[in-house]
Amino acid sequence: MTQAQQKLPLLGGLTPAQFLRDYWHKKPLLIRGAIPNFKPLLPFDKLAELAQQNHVESRLITLEGGQWDLQHGPLAGLPPRTQREWTMLVQGVNLYDARADDLLRQFRFVPDARLDDLMISYATDGGGVGPHFDSYDVFLLQAHGKRRWRIGAQKNLDLIEGLPLKILKNFRADEEFVLEPGDMLYLPPHYAHDGVAEGECMTYSIGFRAPSYQELGENFLQFMADSIDLPGRYADPDLAPAKNPAEIPKAMLETIADELNKVRFTEDDVAIFLGEYLSEPKHNVFFTPPEKRLTVGRFMEAARKKGVALSRKTLMLYRGRNVFINGESFAAGRADKPALEALANARRLDGAQVAAASEDVADALYTWYSDGWLELA
Repeated sequence: MTQAQQKLPLLGGLTPAQFLRDYWHKKPLLIRGAIPNFKPLLPFDKLAELAQQNHVESRLITLEGGQWDLQHGPLAGLPPRTQREWTMLVQGVNLYDARADDLLRQFRFVPDARLDDLMISYATDGGGVGPHFDSYDVFLLQAHGKRRWRIGAQKNLDLIEGLPLKILKNFRADEEFVLEPGDMLYLPPHYAHDGVAEGECMTYSIGFRAPSYQELGENFLQFMADSIDLPGRYADPDLAPAKNPAEIPKAMLETIADELNKVRFTEDDVAIFLGEYLSEPKHNVFFTPPEKRLTVGRFMEAARKKGVALSRKTLMLYRGRNVFINGESFAAGRADKPALEALANARRLDGAQVAAASEDVADALYTWYSDGWLELA
């Protein structure tokens, strides 16, 4: 039985194949007891401490007297927990906590190229971010307390103008649920929803990447600029006298259009661009090299015993012979591919796998260890 055919409690007893076929991008799914007896992975104080860090993306949303207010982190101070209707959002918690990272990895039935991050929302009674929609798929896992969700498949997604938040102007709910710890709600993109805390609560959001084609196109053209090769320079040896000096000559336009049409890109070009683009760490992600770096010999000796694991912050993908890690790419040889693909898929190699790896892979492992991209398991 393949992984796609295994029934998962996380998906309410569905297999990943069934979920992706029947729900992904199509309709919501409420899963009671997706993770039975679930407890928050981080206490409030730890979450608030993360929100104070410069390199952690966080937001504070308050609703007071009918007025919405949004403050971006770092959050030096928070309202008292006894105050109603405020929410703290902390993005990318998986980068800073091993248990949060483990939780995020449970959703790897969706490719890593689409998996984004785990956000934690803490809210006091009545807290929320208003009725809104997301442009990506999301799983909403209740971690602590209760949250009431109202959801709707409305077509009108107009927003209220003049607010610091993107709040729907005409929200209409079709269904309503109260989620308790361990319950989870899946919503496809552009599905309207509004979650309100009933008492103090925490909700974990597992989000997915959905870059716009405009964004991809702009970045791809920048990527291709370094590989364009159009030799020669414009010339017009058969130039005729200008009748209208300010008019661009038709022959000039046609000649330059013909040259620009020589610009071509292949599927391999797209694959390399996409791998580098999707594996590029976010702007606020920084790697810390080991405090006392081992020599190559000692590192390999330890790696052959303990194995190695990618840093939580490392993004590693591959396609064909191309391997991508943290925005960099290289073509792997046939002998190197098995170990590199195993590392990307499992995010770790055991000691025996390290011992069997080629010299080139061993060199790469040491380089990544020195940069803080990989560590001894």
